[in-house]
Amino acid sequence: MTAASPTPSLPDRLRELARLFLTLGVTGFGGPQAHMALMNEAVVVQRGWLTAEEFTEGIAVCEMLPGPASTQLGIYIGYCRAGWLGALLAGLCFIAPAWVMVVAFAWAYFRYGALPAVSALFLGISPAVMAIVLTFCWKLGRKVLLGGDRPWIRWAIALGTFGLLRFSTGGILWAFVLAGLAGLVLFGPRRSALGAIGPWGILLPTFVAALPPESLTVASFWGWERIHTYGPELISTFLRAGTLVFGGGLTIVPLLELEVVQRLGWLTRPEFLHGVAIGQVTPGPVLLTVAFVGYKVAGVLGALAATVAVFLPSFGFVGLAAPLLRRSRHNPWVRAFLQGITPAVLGAILAVTLPLVQAALQIDRGVAWLSAVTGAILILGMVGLLRWRLAAWQVLACGAIAGVLLGLVPGAIS
Repeated sequence: MTAASPTPSLPDRLRELARLFLTLGVTGFGGPQAHMALMNEAVVVQRGWLTAEEFTEGIAVCEMLPGPASTQLGIYIGYCRAGWLGALLAGLCFIAPAWVMVVAFAWAYFRYGALPAVSALFLGISPAVMAIVLTFCWKLGRKVLLGGDRPWIRWAIALGTFGLLRFSTGGILWAFVLAGLAGLVLFGPRRSALGAIGPWGILLPTFVAALPPESLTVASFWGWERIHTYGPELISTFLRAGTLVFGGGLTIVPLLELEVVQRLGWLTRPEFLHGVAIGQVTPGPVLLTVAFVGYKVAGVLGALAATVAVFLPSFGFVGLAAPLLRRSRHNPWVRAFLQGITPAVLGAILAVTLPLVQAALQIDRGVAWLSAVTGAILILGMVGLLRWRLAAWQVLACGAIAGVLLGLVPGAIS
């Protein structure tokens, strides 16, 4: 018999985690599903840190929690491998490379974005971004609205959330809370509502956030003079957003658009679309779009504050709630609450996407041929994602090329 290999020391395990997740943070193109596949190959197949069953259990737990599932899975792996230090190190190493890229792109965008060549580039990228978001809605809609029992209830929740956010001033926080409560009533077991508290007693306090004052600013590179004024605003806004990202990183889109475009006016709709595109073309989590917003408001320090705030709930959820949810993820009340939340996410994304599509297709400019061309880019992008299984970055690259070519046509750039 061969002796079992000794368990590496904690410093060795931390170094292994740092190397792995820095590598994933630099090379992890392709979105959350690609991230999870790469993590499975690295920690299950190659290193044997987790069994296949443990890895699958980790995915199930992270999918239940608010926040970006692939980032939280990395935090979870770090926690299983080296406790809280491992969780912190794995998460930071996974996020840091893409954060640096987003901040660099944001600096270049706000410095050179008015140049015709850059405007042309985003002329094709913007409809490509909308193709990615609408494809996500299509896949989520097929999964949520067409499967399971009583689909009409999920349709009603999705349409109700859409109407609340599209045609009224109702907040997305309360839309999600009401949808979750509707799920408890309509999908939960027929017994005392006291059983509905379950593990959500840990999560509900995170939904409490003060209403910040409205503001608008253009920041310098480092943002020293702005962070004192807008730091609390950034932190409260993105801390709230980080607690409500149910269903994947792209669900940050409606949350951010309602906050930073409609309520606070920090970004215009075209700027917001371009920020989402930058978040998509970098490796790492899509949620890093918040760094683009933070940079616009308060420079590099604003980008850092926004990023820390939006990811802080993920670290807390994995550390505090994941052990409990591993035991209770089959709890009928938990499942019922999520059955209400998921169609509400779909309705929220669609409510915010419609005006973004209008901006991406240049409809407000009234140039029919230009809207037709950008509409064709959007449709071809969706076909590429659904039919040819292209990755998001490939669709964005094709959109960028189309935008450059379109920019050569007189009258395309306003």
